[in-house]
Amino acid sequence: MKDFITLGIESSCDDTSVAVVANGTQVLSNLISSQLDEHAKFGGVVPELAARCHLESLVPLYRRALKEAGITLDHVDLVAVTYGPGLVGSLLVGLSFAKGLALSRGLPLVGVNHIEGHIYANLLEHPEIQPPLLCLTVSGGHTDLLYIKEWGEYRILGRTLDDAAGEAFDKVARVLGLGYPGGPIIDRLAREGVPDIDFPQVKTLSDPESYHFSFSGLKTAVINWIHRQKQAGKEVDVPRVAASFQANLVNQLVRQLEKAVRAYPVRAVLLSGGVASNSLLRERCGELTRREGLPLYYPSPRLCTDNAAMIAAAGYFNYRSRGKSPLGITADPNLKL
Repeated sequence: MKDFITLGIESSCDDTSVAVVANGTQVLSNLISSQLDEHAKFGGVVPELAARCHLESLVPLYRRALKEAGITLDHVDLVAVTYGPGLVGSLLVGLSFAKGLALSRGLPLVGVNHIEGHIYANLLEHPEIQPPLLCLTVSGGHTDLLYIKEWGEYRILGRTLDDAAGEAFDKVARVLGLGYPGGPIIDRLAREGVPDIDFPQVKTLSDPESYHFSFSGLKTAVINWIHRQKQAGKEVDVPRVAASFQANLVNQLVRQLEKAVRAYPVRAVLLSGGVASNSLLRERCGELTRREGLPLYYPSPRLCTDNAAMIAAAGYFNYRSRGKSPLGITADPNLKL
């Protein structure tokens, strides 16, 4: 039987990615062009710059992805592209290119929710996963706790009320002078520190009816603590601050997940998003799922970040269940799952 080939395109933020995936789970190529060096000097993503970098990177990346997969556009059966959420300028670059390919070759087009793509990244390495599931999606722009009754059927149990977890990592790292992105740097430094600074816990943890998250207060408390130390002429123990901040943030994520695990009958727990690479989060979630007798799945670090293979996978399964999207689909920077 001929393989069904999906071409995936991802350009929601500051990574340009093109991938070729066979039958929804077999990655033939997955190329990512990072803009990290372009944005690092600004301490975060500059939307206009991101869109321009996507324009420069997308066509060469597309050609390389086809070549690495050993195919031509004639072999492609479906084009899948992120249409939200994200930066509107960045989304428009990928979406416009995908529409052009689909229209010129008469190919079906599927618009993919970026958050759903992160969920499907797990299937690329663990195709045996079956719902019902709980999924904790944690990234620079999103922190969501989802109940997945069936593939494509999502119930949002909780989400961040303010900053996303990854955003809090970046802002604390910036105040500590650690650079961007902050999550991997703090994770590395935290292994050298003792988490003994008693930063405040958020009130959502004490509410048995709430699965929501809040990281703005924690971020502010950490930043104020750093400023007070400097004003008093004291040296800031960076590993200690990193360890204490990370432990508090991860504790909140795991506590809310623990409540959901005990309330919903599921077959497994998934992690997804860039912060799913965090070593302490993986360790603590592993301890929780072992206690509860559940398997825990998470993608490899490369598939935790924004990539087009996850978009191709989500697009393939959405196409099978719901068919193609209209060519008039538009970028939606505030798209909800």
